[in-house]
Order: sequence, then structure tokens, then C-alpha cells
Amino acid sequence: MSDLKAILHEAKAALSALKNMPDLEQTKARFLGKSGSLTEQLKGLGKLSPEAKKSAGAAINEIKGQVEALINDAKARILNTELEAKLAAEAIDVTLPGRTSGVGGLHPVTRSLERIEALFATMGFSVADGPEIETDFFNFTALNTPENHPARSMHDTFYIEGSKNLLRTHTSPVQIRHMLDHQPPIRIICPGRVYRCDHDATHSPMFHQLEGLWVDEGISLADLKGTLTQFLNAYFERDDMQIRFRPSFFPFVEPGVEVDMEWGRVKTAKGDKIKWLEIGGAGVLHPEVLKAGGIDPEKYSGFAFGMGLDRLAMLKYGVNDLRLFFENDMKFLNQFR
Repeated sequence: MSDLKAILHEAKAALSALKNMPDLEQTKARFLGKSGSLTEQLKGLGKLSPEAKKSAGAAINEIKGQVEALINDAKARILNTELEAKLAAEAIDVTLPGRTSGVGGLHPVTRSLERIEALFATMGFSVADGPEIETDFFNFTALNTPENHPARSMHDTFYIEGSKNLLRTHTSPVQIRHMLDHQPPIRIICPGRVYRCDHDATHSPMFHQLEGLWVDEGISLADLKGTLTQFLNAYFERDDMQIRFRPSFFPFVEPGVEVDMEWGRVKTAKGDKIKWLEIGGAGVLHPEVLKAGGIDPEKYSGFAFGMGLDRLAMLKYGVNDLRLFFENDMKFLNQFR
């Protein structure tokens, strides 16, 4: 019996000093585990007589109940202390200003597109749209690029398995679709996503293109140059920008030109020297393209142009790598909010 009182006294002293749950589990095992002191007392009952076993068993169980109660009290005390410490560490200062949700913003390419659409609207152009998965006819054949034409090699793209459909390589198919549904005068821009097998600092497998179309009686290269000059001056917020045409070949226009814009001037002994930057391709619509659009080339003429919308955004915002627009880096995109 004296041993039981000593065990109880030892349990009280040990449990009162505990401060965490791992120590509590060890102390519990010390008294009630397989080799615990009270467990050893119970194991010794087999050596006693029936009468002694009965009284000793009752005494051991009574002490065991008291130790279990002490363990439960210690557990409650430790959990309460840990909760208070956690609440103190995570306390909220209600006097601090609130944290508002982050404010989103438009992607720089979207910003550029909205501005471009607004500028062309002032010149009487509307916005036309079409499917991104196109037929071979609208993407190539109707644009005077029949099968096996060498110009197709410049438009290496992604084809849909088991069909002649493909991801469009330019937004020119929108022009054909629009001409088939509308009669001149036609004045539209066709912005949208296009796809080609390119991927480097200035090319992406998916990119955005801006194309324009004006069909009416007597439309010429002079109208094309005037339209592009007015647009580029407004977009880059200048009033003295010059553009130039260089002869080039595109199967859907005749004549075709590369469009260069002024991108700085260098002073020399002979005067200012203009630095030119290629901005796109253009030309007078080929008669076969007008025919494919259901328009009489003997009565009407027109011009078409195409520029990289992402390229325009790069020039506007001073971005030197096209891939930055599509990597979803918030540090980069937050600059344009």
C-alpha cells in the first residue's frame, strides 16, 4: 500500500510540471504503459491469495483512477495553454487598415487592341471577326494561294488531323467571308489570334494580327498610305511620322509592298537620317481575291494591310521580347494596370 501512495505522489509531482503533449504521453506511459509502475503492480496480483488479491486489486484500481484523472487534468491544462498562446500569436489588431483585394487590369495587348479599334473607328472602319479554325479554301485558295503555291511555305501552321481544316495563319480569311456577305463600300479591320510554327524572341506559335480592308470605287495605294500614316501618327502620338513603301510580293495583292515606319532620326553632316522599322505588309487587292469575295474587280478596287498587333504593343510599351506577353508573370503584367 505504501508503494501505491508513493506512485500517486510521484504522478502528481510529474504531471504538475508538464508543459507539452509529448512529455505528457511519456509520463502516461511511465505509470500506465505496458511497463508502467501501476501496470507492474497489477501483474503482481497473481502471486497473492484470493482474499489478498481482491483487496489489493481494489486499491490499485483506485490509485489508477486517480492517476488517470490527474493525466486528464494535465492534458486539459496543456491544451488550454497552447490555445491561449496560439490565439495571442494570431491576434488581429482591428485598428489596422483592411487589406483590399487586388485590382485587376487589362492585358497590354488588349489595351493596344482597344486603342487601335477606337482609332480606326474615327476613320470609318468597323471590326469584323471570324473563326480561328479555318478551311484551306478561306485561308489559302480564296487568297490566290492555291495548293502547292510556294507562298504557303511562309505560313507553316497547325492542321487538324483527318481534315483539311487548320488553325488560321492570318486574319485575311475574315476579309473573304465579309466580302461574301457584304457589298462595297467595305471598310473593316480584322484583329484576332493567328497561329504559325514560329517561336523566338519576336515570334510566337500563337500571336495576334491586325488586318485592314477597304474596298470601293477608285481605291489606290495613295489611300493606303494616307490611312496608315494617319493611324500610326495617332497610335504613337506623333504628327510628323513618315512611312515608306518597298516593293514586295504577297499573292493576294498586286502590287504588294512592305510598310516601313519612321523609328527615329540620326543627325549627320548631310542632315537628318531616318531610321526605318518594318511594320507590316500591304498592297492593292488582287482581282482574283475580289472575285473570290464575290466583288466585280472591273468596278471596284481596294487595299489590304496586315500588321502584328503584339508587335505594335511591344513598340508602344518598349517591350523587347514577345514571349513576355504570354508567360503570365504578374510582376511584368502589373506594370500595365
